[in-house]
Amino acid sequence: MGKPIRHEETRQAYDALLVVLAQSGDGRAAERLAIRWHPRLLRTARRLIGADLAQDVAQDSWVAIMRGLGRLRDQDRFAPWAFGILQRRCADAVRTAGRARARSAEMPEDVPADQRDELRKLDLARAMESLPREQALAAHLHYIEGLTISEIAAVQDVPPGTAKSRLFHARRALKLALLPTQADSKEKTNVQDR
Repeated sequence: MGKPIRHEETRQAYDALLVVLAQSGDGRAAERLAIRWHPRLLRTARRLIGADLAQDVAQDSWVAIMRGLGRLRDQDRFAPWAFGILQRRCADAVRTAGRARARSAEMPEDVPADQRDELRKLDLARAMESLPREQALAAHLHYIEGLTISEIAAVQDVPPGTAKSRLFHARRALKLALLPTQADSKEKTNVQDR
């Protein structure tokens, strides 16, 4: 028997087919490509620049993607190519807006158990925001979007070793940022158990 086809390979092949069809002028294929990819680009934009600008930047990115689709030579590289366009648009938006964020990372003392997961998600989001942009993007693309090291390298236009290093440093920084929160909640649990 041959090697089983992974779900990810099937999705990549389908995306490549949609790209070829869209490049040949098939409007339905372009629409289907947008339906499949807009949510991922929007989610990444939110992670990189926040919800305020994300929708506009994702939309601008789609316009650039559709305009440049005819120049994409390797249809299998659609994901890193599209994320690269989004990354550049996000960087432009941040530069133009000149935004700076500062948030408190303290967890309230008396948090009900059902809200702890939401607060942990907020802690993770804050920790991601504290990372340098390149590391945050590498972590998001790998852990949320499922891109490989080589695809991340293509998106960020760096060698694979640099992408791997960014991912390593992001992971280490996130662990350090989240450990005090985890230690605090364990300590609080131990104190309550006494």
